[in-house]
Amino acid sequence: MTRSAQVLAYSRMSALENTPGGPLLGLETSSGLTPRGTEAHPRFFSGFLTSPKAAAGALLAVADVAAARYFRPRLRASLDPVVTGNGDRLRFESFSGCCGVYARLDVLEQGLGGTECGHGTTNVDVNNPLREALSRLTGQDPLHLRVGPDALTVSTVHGAVVEKKVPLPDRWLRGFAEAQVACAGFDLRAELSAAEAVRFLRALPQGGGRPGGAMWVVPSGPTLRPTSRPVQGAVCLPGPERLAALGRVLREAVALRVYGPVPDGAPTASAWEVDLPGMRLTLTLSPDASRGFSGEGGVLEALATEEAAADAELLSVLLAWEPRIDVADLADQSGLPPERVRAALVRLGTAGRVGYDLADAAYFHRELPYSGDGAEKHNPRLAAARALLATGAVRLEDASYAAVSSGERVYRVRESGGSLSCTCQWWTDHRGGRGPCKHALATRMARRSAAAITGGAR
Repeated sequence: MTRSAQVLAYSRMSALENTPGGPLLGLETSSGLTPRGTEAHPRFFSGFLTSPKAAAGALLAVADVAAARYFRPRLRASLDPVVTGNGDRLRFESFSGCCGVYARLDVLEQGLGGTECGHGTTNVDVNNPLREALSRLTGQDPLHLRVGPDALTVSTVHGAVVEKKVPLPDRWLRGFAEAQVACAGFDLRAELSAAEAVRFLRALPQGGGRPGGAMWVVPSGPTLRPTSRPVQGAVCLPGPERLAALGRVLREAVALRVYGPVPDGAPTASAWEVDLPGMRLTLTLSPDASRGFSGEGGVLEALATEEAAADAELLSVLLAWEPRIDVADLADQSGLPPERVRAALVRLGTAGRVGYDLADAAYFHRELPYSGDGAEKHNPRLAAARALLATGAVRLEDASYAAVSSGERVYRVRESGGSLSCTCQWWTDHRGGRGPCKHALATRMARRSAAAITGGAR
């Protein structure tokens, strides 16, 4: 695993302060990207939250995930959440240390009291004293939120007074990209009322599902009931203990929505969205607690296209911190067909520049405050496939078969119904559940290249 060190520098610690006008939650920002370029401590918002208790619990839930490891929990994990201002909302995002849980809190316009927020992305300091103070917040007293430094801080503080040196594995960046691809393939599977949501979540086992297997649930009247197999309409719940952070907001919940793909028999990722007054808290779970999003391989097919890099560069100039990115609109503006727009958005996602919002069924723009240089660097299977193609290791035998030489072995790749299978060990182990193997990916690239040559010869 490749690691780099990122220094998060804050002008002071975030804090919850008592003021004559009520509690003030001051969240300090580190260096971040805005429409004006890189800023040392960008300021995104200052105003009153309409649901203080729910906001405090939801922010703590995002911080809980950032500080947790659900696989090998004895290892340390901690990274300050990322905050993005999209003009009409604030988004707080984090990943667990094992990269298997993605958390996002969307504080919507009504949750911000109608006050506009700025545009940009940065890390926000959530320290232990702040967590303790937020957990003690009670009642419905007005809560003033400030994201970014106040005027006094800007004028009197020179340089950072709080620094956190964070080991940042590349898999975090890959995780953001893979979670976006997974969520784009989800549909709404169930919706529970507040009472049923509380009843269901509190009844979940806390020690995981069946040993060696996944837990499945299926809509049954107003609630969800466990099922032993992925029947029609079922949703995978891999590691129910990984939903523990939702306990922070159950008293404030309005509804619970569950998203997932059509079940095909294998464990799948799923998303669990708690609707709160003026905001949404979503936890997206990888298909297994031992399986981080970073290795899912969902981005590989899109990255393997020859046009993806150039298309992504074109689309990047059209992004404007939009809270909802419409594929059809981007296609009209860029002149690209929708399928190429989607592939380019996946490419942008590998640099952390695009996320996916299930409630809106749309992408959104952000700029993660750490480097995302090179999709190939973060996806070794893609680099290996390109190497196979460059050395002439792929032999296309007919429209359905290819032979790929790798090392001392020759692997057979077969295409059926648009899907590729391979005789390698990776395919035997995962059956396409974690993206294509390098041999299948190289075959796909070889077929595209051959089609382009044939088309050009005509």
